[in-house]
Amino acid sequence: MAVASAAPGSIFCKQLLFSLLVLILFCDACKKISLQVPSHLQAETLIGKVNLEECLKSVSLILSSDPDFRILEDGSIYTAHDVILSSEKKSFSILLSDSQRQEQKEIEIVLAASENKARKKRHTKEKVLKRSRRRWAPVPCSLMENSLGPFPQHVQQIQSDTAQNYTIFYSLSGPGVDKEPLNLFFIDKNSGDIFCTRSIDREQYQEFSLYGYATTSDGYAPEYPLPLVFKIEDDNDNAPYFENKLTTFTLLENCKTGTSVGQVTAIDLDEPDTLHTRLKYKILQQIPAHPRHFSIHPDTGVITTTTPLLDREACDTYTLIMEVRDMGGQHFGLYNTGTITISLIDENDNAPYFTENSYFTEVEENRIDMEILRMMVQDQDLPDTPHSKAVYTILQGNENGNFKITTDPNTNEGVLYVVKPLNYEAQPQMVLQIGVLNEAQFSKAANSQSPSMRSSTVTVKVKDIDEGPECHPSVKVIQSKDGLAAGTELLGYKALDPNSGRSGGLRYVKTEDEDNWFKIDEQTGNLRTMKVLDRESKFVKNNHYNISVVARDASGRSCTGTLAVLLEDYNDHAPQIDNHVTICRHGKDSAVLTPVDSDGPDNGPPFQFFLDNSAKKSWSLESVDGKTAILRERQPLDYKYYSVPIQVKDRHGLAAKHTLSVRVCDCTTPSDCKDERDVKMANVILGKWAILAMVLGSALLLCVLFTCFCVTVKKTVKKCFPEDVAQQNLIVSNTEGPGEEVTTCNICDTSMSAGTLGGQGIKTQQSFEMVKGGCTLDSGKGGVVDPGRCVYTDWHSFTQPRLGEKVYLCGQDEEQKHSEDYVRSYNYEGKGSIADSVGCCSDRQEEEGLEFLDHLDPKFRTLAKSCVKK
Repeated sequence: MAVASAAPGSIFCKQLLFSLLVLILFCDACKKISLQVPSHLQAETLIGKVNLEECLKSVSLILSSDPDFRILEDGSIYTAHDVILSSEKKSFSILLSDSQRQEQKEIEIVLAASENKARKKRHTKEKVLKRSRRRWAPVPCSLMENSLGPFPQHVQQIQSDTAQNYTIFYSLSGPGVDKEPLNLFFIDKNSGDIFCTRSIDREQYQEFSLYGYATTSDGYAPEYPLPLVFKIEDDNDNAPYFENKLTTFTLLENCKTGTSVGQVTAIDLDEPDTLHTRLKYKILQQIPAHPRHFSIHPDTGVITTTTPLLDREACDTYTLIMEVRDMGGQHFGLYNTGTITISLIDENDNAPYFTENSYFTEVEENRIDMEILRMMVQDQDLPDTPHSKAVYTILQGNENGNFKITTDPNTNEGVLYVVKPLNYEAQPQMVLQIGVLNEAQFSKAANSQSPSMRSSTVTVKVKDIDEGPECHPSVKVIQSKDGLAAGTELLGYKALDPNSGRSGGLRYVKTEDEDNWFKIDEQTGNLRTMKVLDRESKFVKNNHYNISVVARDASGRSCTGTLAVLLEDYNDHAPQIDNHVTICRHGKDSAVLTPVDSDGPDNGPPFQFFLDNSAKKSWSLESVDGKTAILRERQPLDYKYYSVPIQVKDRHGLAAKHTLSVRVCDCTTPSDCKDERDVKMANVILGKWAILAMVLGSALLLCVLFTCFCVTVKKTVKKCFPEDVAQQNLIVSNTEGPGEEVTTCNICDTSMSAGTLGGQGIKTQQSFEMVKGGCTLDSGKGGVVDPGRCVYTDWHSFTQPRLGEKVYLCGQDEEQKHSEDYVRSYNYEGKGSIADSVGCCSDRQEEEGLEFLDHLDPKFRTLAKSCVKK
């Protein structure tokens, strides 16, 4: 059997290739596959192909059990190294895995050496060499697309050698027969002629892979299926076209020659790498046409500039009509056109300029914060960008800062303002030079010089107006001596009339003078002192005393100035010192004296300290650093107050004598000795009421005595006070210690017999004793002092050390045994008990017996209520 139009060749090779393809395409899925191969296989040799999808639909991993062979994803089997089959057969496995479905399959491959078998056939039968030339083999075939027919058009004929022995019927299968596109090919089942029914578009179908079959009438297939590949040859039936029908590029103006603008690309559906798809690009037209600024590379489609003269202000957009043609740009090639738009990006290559070379405006003098002029500019750069927004500057004429200029963001105008008042008398006309730039910096064009600043002049005429007086300067300083006597005249504040340049006709009024030191002359403005000037006054700040002065003209217009009187320091204050000093015996055992001098530093320290001769026996005074001194006892003194006269001099010898009230105290810090002063202060406060109570009490007592002595009766007289009164003493209760004099009396203690006035016939037991001075100590009562028989100094010397010791114990006791007995200030206690205890600080161990005060006679209570401070 023979295949029509089959080319002569090696029959053995064709048989081997045919066997391999049959085994590849018609093996059972996942079953053993046998391949006939030469006994010697070189590396990277294709030995067969397996349809992996028939074994496992989705393959994620492919492995070979033999490292000599590798398998590709499409099922192709290649040798990894040179392989020599020592035996007739060699087998290995292909392992397939699907990770998603967790499936694994195995295909066994058996390789059989074909050379030995061929050698045996040659030895057994000589006819084998002839049969090896059978032509049941794939023969290359091609069809031209867009064929004009006639149809059906003969394509090829296949035949089988087995037709000599059997009745063979031929058939086809594959795309174009029983798959899409259906019925494109058919075969004559008797002759094996294959026909095409219609024209084919290569861009839709590049080739058709079919299989031819040879079978007998009973279905026996003496031949393996024959693979047939029909390739569709390309016809230049598709014109190239641009990917984008309209393309836009942007480019910076003033760019250099050869700058790349962009690249255009086109598509041709014909067969690649053929003359049908070899494209050439060309610029057909540039709009505007002149001058020509662009060129295009014919092969790559890259557009570049040909001149450096691209100016956005001249033309901001260019349009290029492009052509693309296949067949290498030959005139017979197919072509298409497209449009390219090139937009130029603005650069700041144009300076703004004023619409007028000079401007003129007027403004009244003394006007501020007002707009006087608007200036317009033109700029060819892109509007509303930093390249065209103006920035104005006053270049000349504004040395005093009278003007400012800003940019109106809406109109881009320069707005000129007056910010400081102008003076017609000083300068009636001013000339300003105004410059303008852009917010963005200028860029230098490739074909020209960089732009520069433009400027214009503005003439400002100042209008004269009738204005009020001027106080210039606003603060005037005059010097004066400290201690200047009252009635002295000083130069005052002078204002000027700007129109006349004189101060005549102005009236001056003083508006602020804190301590009323000066009187002002209404016409001249001069000052006259009303008090002695004192630099150390609290109204003087930094040696200056300020007076505010208002100057008015005849029209009532005014200005205000400040006159600062600078006082030169004069040594008129001696050093002063605090006269109350406390020396704590348990503290530093000394007192630090720190004088204060109200004068300035030149008239202050260093100080000199001097102790009066009368005090040098008991005291010592030592200067430390010229600013302080230390006062010490020469020998231990009693705990009481002492008067110590001292003298302090400043550096210029101005001295002041001081008598220090020095208190020697048994304390650690001076604050521990404040209680006695507080008590004395309380005594001073309550003294008035005590005196009143004593006066009223004395009057009442006289009345009682008068009654007792003047009534003559023979029977026993009733006692004047209740019987439960323990001591029957009238006691002044608002003193901490006894006074200089204490009066005790026993009145109406016994019965009286009848008698006459003058004491005749009177039988009585009365005692009236006045004790003045003296002190009695009762050793049987623990050494307690009887306060009723001691003077104050003895009482103080006895109680003060003991009180200090108890106070010290109260502070040192860790167990807080004296927590309820801290020292309390003896003072007015409100409505509480008037006879309350003073706790541990009391020096009397027995009760005072004051319970009777809670049960006084109604008349005495009325008297007491009238003495209570409301």
